[in-house]
Parts: sequence; structure tokens; C-alpha cells
Amino acid sequence: MADTENKDIEIDTVSVNDVASAPESEPAPHPTVTGQETVQTADCGTQVDTLIAEIKELNDKYLRMAAEMENTRRRAALDIESAARNRAMSVAKQFLPVMDAAQAALTHTPDDAGIQSMARAIEAAFAQIGIVKIESVGQQLNPQFHNAIQAIAAPDDKTQANTILEEMQAGYMFGDTVLRTAMVVVAK
Repeated sequence: MADTENKDIEIDTVSVNDVASAPESEPAPHPTVTGQETVQTADCGTQVDTLIAEIKELNDKYLRMAAEMENTRRRAALDIESAARNRAMSVAKQFLPVMDAAQAALTHTPDDAGIQSMARAIEAAFAQIGIVKIESVGQQLNPQFHNAIQAIAAPDDKTQANTILEEMQAGYMFGDTVLRTAMVVVAK
């Protein structure tokens, strides 16, 4: 400690007038650093640049991962919705023969109250889950909804060709998807 007390310390003085006399367009001069201090300052600048580049890279990675996570969430939601829809369609297809049997029973015994009640219950259940019967008789043949299994001569001159005359088996839709096309007889 004794050595530091005896050393002369030089202090540069800076006047306020010196700074004011410098033109405003030029920045105030920075003190010059020499020797060891110059190396440390240069290293700090390089380190800052490196850290800034690393921050940008990490931020970019974060944004990409956040976007990927959001895309994964959306895909998972769509997959869940699609799987639920496919399950519902599969179950609905299993019940179509039950509806066909009820309709056939009504054709043979139209006055049976039990069969009528069962057919109404099945139709109500279908309507509740979104299964709709495809209208056929009197419509023009549409290959998306109808399967023509027979073509016969038109019963009169007013009936156009490809008009559906009779429905052999009902067709059904689930939302906008055809579960089963209707088997129909069309006019020639």
C-alpha cells in the first residue's frame, strides 16, 4: 500500500468548453485505449456480436418450435375429429341393414303398429346422428347418389330418360358423405 501512495497520478482534465466547441455533427472523441485494454475491448465487442447472433439463433429456434407445436396441435385435433367421424360412419353402416329390414317388414305388413313404431324409432335415431335418406324416385339419376341396376321403358311420354322410377334399396348420407348409394330402376 505504501507504493501506491507515493506514485504520481496524472488526471487529464476536460473542459466543458472543449466539448461545446466540437461540431455537432461529429461525435465527441472517445478516449484512446492502448495495450491490454484494447485487446479486452475488442474481445468484448466480439463476444457481444457472438451473443447477439446466438440470441437470434435461439429465438429463431424457439419460434420454429412454437409454430411446429401449434401445427401438431391442429393436426391432432383434425385426426381426433376424423377418427370420431369414421367411427360414427362405421357404426351407422352397421345399422343400415336394420333399417332395410324394418322397411321390408313395413312393405309386407303396413298395418302392424309394432313395425311402424320400430321404423319411426330407427328413423328418429338416424336423424339425430345426422344420417339422411337419399331421395330417389322422380329424380334424375346422379351416379354420386344412385346406382342404376335396371333400365326399363318409360311408362309415359312425359318421363325423361334417366329418371328414377323405382327404388330397390334406399341410399343414405352421413353429413356430406354417402354411406350407401341407392339402388334404383331408371327410365330408358
